[in-house]
Amino acid sequence: MDYNRLASDIKSWGSELGFARLGITDVDLSAYSDDVHSWLARGFAGSMDYMARHLDKRLDPKALLPDTVRIISARMDYLPPDTEPVRVLKQGELGYVSRYATGRDYHKLIRKRLTTLARRINEEAGGGAIRAFTDSAPVLEKPLAEKAGLGWIGKHSLLLSREAGSWFFLGEIFTSLPLPVDDKPEADHCGRCQACQNVCPTNAIVGPRQLDARRCISYLTIENKGPIATELRPMLGNRIFGCDDCQLVCPWNRYARYTEESDFRPRHGLEGQPLVELFAWSEETFLRMTEGMPLRRINYWQWLRNLSVALGNAPADPDIVGALKRKRDELSALSGADTPPAWLDEHLQWALSQQLDKAA
Repeated sequence: MDYNRLASDIKSWGSELGFARLGITDVDLSAYSDDVHSWLARGFAGSMDYMARHLDKRLDPKALLPDTVRIISARMDYLPPDTEPVRVLKQGELGYVSRYATGRDYHKLIRKRLTTLARRINEEAGGGAIRAFTDSAPVLEKPLAEKAGLGWIGKHSLLLSREAGSWFFLGEIFTSLPLPVDDKPEADHCGRCQACQNVCPTNAIVGPRQLDARRCISYLTIENKGPIATELRPMLGNRIFGCDDCQLVCPWNRYARYTEESDFRPRHGLEGQPLVELFAWSEETFLRMTEGMPLRRINYWQWLRNLSVALGNAPADPDIVGALKRKRDELSALSGADTPPAWLDEHLQWALSQQLDKAA
């Protein structure tokens, strides 16, 4: 088997499937072990206990899938055009959804494409492409992508590329084929820039490549299943699912490319819907409108929690006060299994008091 030719073909096939770039690396992640252990030891994972589970598999891909000797790392751009993220952030009455989450769930699309690519590799090589992943198993995606030459891990802890910034998804194929590796990782080009650290609304980036997830808005609005700390609520602004501030300010994102995938285009106007309209959704509406989207990572109570915080932060508006009171009364009438968690009412009351204080 001519593995040099096969590696070249794999990258061409990946391009045909919509991937912007592919790289190949070995399975040695020992250089990242100390940083991962330190991050966990400092409690920066918050309630994400799964980050510590199967740590041996995260740090050793062969422990996850035996016989793996190479990993194909793939990048797919996702930034939709014309969503005006900065404008939406400046309009406190609108809800801001992180741009990766306004369209179809990327897991399904990327996994399907990678599986198609793996199947083609198997056909060409007579076996050897083992399994495709995209944020779906204990895999250190960013270190693997960095080793494969797709970019470097920036000070905000996201992967950065000089040719594409950071608005992209990653996925991997684990294979037993001894493909030639891309042994020229891209150098770190962050330099002395601290724009991402300075702009973070909650000061979650506590040092270069050191993210305290417990303060990160993406964690607070998505991974966090309970209340949001009172002192952090004003810092969330109108961000109701995730946060893009560190990407919006990054100089390298001037080179970011808009996605050509129609599935990543915004659905239901979620790139900037009025908060009051989103808050009026019933659970049935929420489930219907977010079907097949990353927004399904949170449940209806988390949705109302995030919106309550955003409404409390919004400019004073009697319509918001009315919406908060109606939702409070509506939820208080529920009983049994439909009863919302106690902390949700506390968030509603907080938002109401914030609005009333501004109007006074």
